[in-house]
Amino acid sequence: MPDQVYIFDTTLRDGEQTPGVNLNRHEKIEIARLLESLGVDVIEAGFPIASPGDFDSVKAIAEALTEPTICGLSRAVKKDIDRAWEALQGAKKPRIHTFIATSDIHMQYKLKLKPEEVLEHITEAVSYARNLCPEVEFSPEDGTRTRPEFLAEAIRAAIKAGARIINLPDTVGYTTPHEFGIIIDGLYEHVPELHDCILSVHCHDDLGMAVANSLSAVRHGARQVECTLNGLGERAGNAALEEIVMAIRTRQDILTVNTGIDTTQLTHACQFASRLAGVPVQPNKAIIGANAFAHESGIHQHGMLSHRQTYEIMTPEMVGLKQSEIVLGKLSGRHAFVERLKELGYGDLSKEVIDEAFARFKDLADKKKVVLDQDIEALVQQEYTQIPDVYRLDYFHIVSGNTLLATATIRMEKNGEMVEEAACGDGPVDAIFNAINRATGHDVTLTEYRIRAITGGTDALGEVTVRIQEGDVICVGRGVSTDILEASAIAYVHAINRLLLEDQAKPKTNGTP
Repeated sequence: MPDQVYIFDTTLRDGEQTPGVNLNRHEKIEIARLLESLGVDVIEAGFPIASPGDFDSVKAIAEALTEPTICGLSRAVKKDIDRAWEALQGAKKPRIHTFIATSDIHMQYKLKLKPEEVLEHITEAVSYARNLCPEVEFSPEDGTRTRPEFLAEAIRAAIKAGARIINLPDTVGYTTPHEFGIIIDGLYEHVPELHDCILSVHCHDDLGMAVANSLSAVRHGARQVECTLNGLGERAGNAALEEIVMAIRTRQDILTVNTGIDTTQLTHACQFASRLAGVPVQPNKAIIGANAFAHESGIHQHGMLSHRQTYEIMTPEMVGLKQSEIVLGKLSGRHAFVERLKELGYGDLSKEVIDEAFARFKDLADKKKVVLDQDIEALVQQEYTQIPDVYRLDYFHIVSGNTLLATATIRMEKNGEMVEEAACGDGPVDAIFNAINRATGHDVTLTEYRIRAITGGTDALGEVTVRIQEGDVICVGRGVSTDILEASAIAYVHAINRLLLEDQAKPKTNGTP
């Protein structure tokens, strides 16, 4: 039987370090549950010392999930390790992941420590963590730019102190597949103790080689890959989980390993994470992009009609795409709606969420002729993003035209009281946002506005994503409607409601693996 490669998902930690992404506790728990259903082996739930919100999320995930190992990140200092362990104590399978930089440039300019001092930190931190938690992972940050002899020393010290998972991070996406293989072979040669541990890799995509580097590492003996849904992460992101998994499944003749991932849930998981993070997936994205299984060239179409494998090395069904869509309409009942939700991967929704989503579905069915799978998923995922409504949009009216100054009148409810305001703008959307600002008393800056048609046709359901900033706080809001102006208003109010839940911006961790 092929060896198993453990999939370590860090969407909730490194993925959330994507600029502008700020997931709340509820959203993190839902993503974690989805990762558990997907079959992920290890979930890095967050960086508990980073903020109270991160701590609460890690703690909640540790208590809610039973199958995967739940991991908390910490610097190689006791206060971080204590905080991580406090958050992880409710986990059935906890792991502390501690790290310290080992490259000369990091030690000199960031840590301001000598190599021997870094080795002392490694020994103390790993020993301390191991006395608390049964499983400890150690990462020499910026490992691929670390002097090979010192990298071996650092890993040897970590293993001696009790670490049984050694992660080799390509923190700045600097290495190449060939070079990475040489580094790993050298470690196995000069650190024989490594053969009794799990070697992990964590690759960033700065040069576009994160997946290639990760797969090279697997060929050279790595048996854990750290990755994120859609490749989310700092700068250019991380190795994409869906690409790693499908490369291993498709090319077992070369890689000779397996994963425990249910690949039929990949598309659903990636789309879900994309919407909650507010980061769109480009159409030509491998595995789960809109064009991943689309064929436009006549030559390609002819080949596909003759034999599917002429131009497809995997089937859409393998990653959870359907060849035909079930059409629901205004005459469809709740039972059919619930059954379709189960087929789409939403089998564990609460009655409250289903009821609200079904009500939205019936409203939508009155507005458009055909409700497709994508429409249904958008409605359900809108329920996942709901938060307490401090402000609720009751009514809006727009006057606009190519020779008129756009004017918006809105009525909003706050704590049972109605507030009406009007404002002008450069266009109808700008006017609506200005009126909402006046009604809420918030002076926010719109930093991103994005429209996406969920389906085709003039009656398509439109999804609007906005990113706003007030001071140092950045929040994402989402709105869905067949009326794009209504979707814009809903998204903006949603973002402001999220803003009210943030006492301060969540600190982003810099220089982590």
